[in-house]
Amino acid sequence: MRTETGPAAAVHRPLRMAGLVGLVLHLALAGWSVLRPLPVAWVYDANLTPLASLRSSTAWQLLGELLLLAPLGVLLPLAGGRLRAPWLPSFLRTTGASALLATALEFLSSWTPGHVLNVDHILFAVVGVVIVHLALVPACRSLLLRPRRPRADRPAPAPAPTPTPAPVYAEPFSSHGR
Repeated sequence: MRTETGPAAAVHRPLRMAGLVGLVLHLALAGWSVLRPLPVAWVYDANLTPLASLRSSTAWQLLGELLLLAPLGVLLPLAGGRLRAPWLPSFLRTTGASALLATALEFLSSWTPGHVLNVDHILFAVVGVVIVHLALVPACRSLLLRPRRPRADRPAPAPAPTPTPAPVYAEPFSSHGR
């Protein structure tokens, strides 16, 4: 396992912990919102045909499905802590993990009352993660890897004064004899 050293590794440790906490909190919130039972009189049949439920969905429902797991696009790479990862493996890891999580949530939700399996929910959740990942992660990584420059609005520190040696005084010659 490769470890990073230097200033870049020290900078992302607090961010990684924040990413892990954010990931756990987001997954708990998403699980709660998806897995709670719904009081309905009847439900539709399961939808296993991709994009078949688009006609019956409203724009708010589609937006909700896109945004349900979208924060995972940033939280998964952040929790992974790989600051110098190439974009394609990072993208594939994030997309694969979000697809597995979305599928698991959809299967678990189909066991709760009022929910049915809908493959479109999985597709839209993964598309939301992909959009957020591609929009934010490469830019954030380049910002974190950029060398820090001193800010122009902050004055440069004054140089420390160099100590000067104390002058040596010679005893004057006196014309008076002793």
